[in-house]
Amino acid sequence: MTFKKKVIVSLLATVALASSAHAESMPIPAPYRAETAEWGPVPPVLPAGAEIAVLSGNPFAEGWFVLRLRFPAGYDVPAHIHSGDELITVISGEFNIGHGEKLDRDAGTLLTAGGFVELPAGHPHFAWTSAETIVQIHGPGPFDITYIDPADNPVGQ
Repeated sequence: MTFKKKVIVSLLATVALASSAHAESMPIPAPYRAETAEWGPVPPVLPAGAEIAVLSGNPFAEGWFVLRLRFPAGYDVPAHIHSGDELITVISGEFNIGHGEKLDRDAGTLLTAGGFVELPAGHPHFAWTSAETIVQIHGPGPFDITYIDPADNPVGQ
């Protein structure tokens, strides 16, 4: 084996050992079981009535997060944007999502369990439910909402 190959093999072995040691020192989160979810009220970034369960990370801080939101039937999320990308998977129920600056039920798409939508940062959208619904959202934190119409913002109401 040439000197160059020996150096490369040595470097690869060192990286593999360091990665293995790092992985072994990291705590392994417990698996998530839906029936043990700890639901609580959503901070006032959404209209009253929704509940939140945080699965991973802190949605209101820097870094990746995974959360679930539970909405009652007939719940509206007025048109808004986020400063980070939002990836939404429907866990159960009927989640209607639309693109634009005003909630328009004629311009939405119905997503049921297993449905998915990716919404880029700054993209105006809205949603509503037609049955009790649970969605899972993940993306980069902090999770924020800026309503297109400031009168829709539940903060301070």
